[in-house]
Amino acid sequence: MIKSIDHILIAVKNLEESSLQYEKVLGLKPTWRGKHPSLGTENILFPLENLYLELIAGTSEGFLADQVNDHIKENGESIFGIALEVENIEEVFQSKEYSNFQNIKITSGEGINLDSGAKREWKNIMLPKESTRGVFTLLIEHTSGILPKYESFENDQVERLDHIVINSNDPDGLIELYRDTYGIRLALDQFVEKWGGRMLFFRVNKTTIEVIAKKDEKEVKDSLWGMAWDVENLKATHKRLDEEGFELTEVKEGRKPNTLVATVKSKTHNIPTLLIQHLAV
Repeated sequence: MIKSIDHILIAVKNLEESSLQYEKVLGLKPTWRGKHPSLGTENILFPLENLYLELIAGTSEGFLADQVNDHIKENGESIFGIALEVENIEEVFQSKEYSNFQNIKITSGEGINLDSGAKREWKNIMLPKESTRGVFTLLIEHTSGILPKYESFENDQVERLDHIVINSNDPDGLIELYRDTYGIRLALDQFVEKWGGRMLFFRVNKTTIEVIAKKDEKEVKDSLWGMAWDVENLKATHKRLDEEGFELTEVKEGRKPNTLVATVKSKTHNIPTLLIQHLAV
């Protein structure tokens, strides 16, 4: 039922300052500086090969602005939410998989490009957090307008999101939501003796949702934690970021065979950030 991970949202206080930081992390300029008049938010978008990254800030009164600002008060600047793309949102709304969700409705949204005046429109369902286990999640169907994309990527730029990491204390309940309700393929369910928990991989549109799960008796809650960015030439990316003044670990072999990895340890808005290169076999 889910077509793709459409975009990842990062809640920030100052859009311009945050954009400058992520322009350096990604090695890319944003292609959209937008406003959501009915929601009280503004955003900056970076379209990658498999999804787009959205920096979002509450700038006036509105339902979404309140949620973004509350998130920052509670968690600081960090990953705010995840948007899942669907083919037909009306069919999703009427499906049995979503029949247990309370008080959901389809709403229309629009974003206006502050530079060009161009408009993008969509339909979405904002799922209630009590049903999504604490993670801000929306389902989206784009209806009109185009997000400008890059013609190509240089070898030191970020090309795509490799995976996003979710922490959970209830892996079985999470599987029921992501596999059975959302319809995202569960590609791995593995117990890791080293830290006494489970690792889950869900895959959609060649992107992985990685879940680090350790069951406890606390209130059930999931949280978006970190991201791994895929690059063509990690040494070149590492060199570029080092010259920009980022704190980085050295390039080393990754846990996954035929990969190189390095961690970005500064200027990522409190988000654990990994860079990964998949080596040709």
